[in-house]
Amino acid sequence: MSRIGLIGGTGALGKAIARRLAKAGHEVTIGSRAAESAQAAAAEIGAAGGAANEDAAQGQDVVIVTVPYSAHASTLAQIKDKVGGAIVVDATVPLVPPKVMRVQLPAAGSAAAEAQAHLGEGVRLVSAFHSVAAHKLDHDGKVDCDVLVFSDDVEARKVVIGLCEDMELRGLAGGALVNAAAAEALTSILIYMNKNYGGDGAGIRFTGLTTAPALP
Repeated sequence: MSRIGLIGGTGALGKAIARRLAKAGHEVTIGSRAAESAQAAAAEIGAAGGAANEDAAQGQDVVIVTVPYSAHASTLAQIKDKVGGAIVVDATVPLVPPKVMRVQLPAAGSAAAEAQAHLGEGVRLVSAFHSVAAHKLDHDGKVDCDVLVFSDDVEARKVVIGLCEDMELRGLAGGALVNAAAAEALTSILIYMNKNYGGDGAGIRFTGLTTAPALP
């Protein structure tokens, strides 16, 4: 069992991830800008508790950031001095409305690179959960897509892949943190595919992998 804080955990993706992790037996704390909203969401999904984002980030083994890109920098500034030695998982995608179907990576190369700059080189940063639809996670059925996990910290990457397995997902190592740009860009393409082909949370699945975990 791990202690896990979900920053922005009252949003659709954060709450869906939190629900699956809590169901798997992890001690999950929901974080939000408003502690009252976090506490209500925690009670709804059976998480251990809810708190303001900066409090939810403190004393955890893993901190997962699931906020819109517009709140990315300010949220990271809030939790920077709270995360300590925790693994920080950033799920942020640099979508810039209204053109969310066009790839618009920031000058730094990716939201993950920006997160590293905000948090500092000493933080164990992982980038993941870009291409899995929140509403697909928010039920107990099979989710027919893979989760790519990126980090320069190989052991941290393995921990997050294990959390994916706990959530009944297939997590796959995608390499170094710089490679997260590919998954972040792919999100805009998936949004386009959903609209153009009438999809309901299109995802990606890698085939032909001989040593990857079995499909869930």
